[in-house]
Amino acid sequence: MVTHVRAEARGDERGALLSFLAEQRGGIRRALLGLTDEQASRKPSASELSLGGLLKHVAEVEQFWIARAKGEPPAIKRDQSNWHENFLLTEGETVESQLAYWEKVAAETEAFVRAVPSLDDTFPLPNEPWFPPDEAVSVRWVVLHLIRETARHAGHADIIRESLDGATAFELVAKEQGTTWG
Repeated sequence: MVTHVRAEARGDERGALLSFLAEQRGGIRRALLGLTDEQASRKPSASELSLGGLLKHVAEVEQFWIARAKGEPPAIKRDQSNWHENFLLTEGETVESQLAYWEKVAAETEAFVRAVPSLDDTFPLPNEPWFPPDEAVSVRWVVLHLIRETARHAGHADIIRESLDGATAFELVAKEQGTTWG
């Protein structure tokens, strides 16, 4: 699983950005530690969010933005008819399969960010009503956007996990490291 950028790469801007993104991915991944697919699909609050749904969403969003930056279509086309599926595990999808997909997406993100000639290179925003028309953004912007998006959902994941079984982020970090918290 791609969770941390190599230590020697953190000294440059690309490495720093990728490191922050990997850190936020880790928060979501840890929130799923030890859960079954059924537990990861539960919606324990007034929200319609589940941990499995958040996992799927952040993976799809990351893939969408990197594809957009490359000038490619997204792997999964979402519109009003299937947007709701972006936030839930559908038939045949598991936490394991979504984690594997996200690992692949994360590796592609890192390769792209490392290979692009400049973080100042731009690409057009999608032609959607929530974006300014005819606007372009930089690769730096997209990585910062992915950090923001992933961090927002990592916070949601913390709340959902704690609502499911009381596990806190500190306990899950310790569990991931094979130790105990407190």
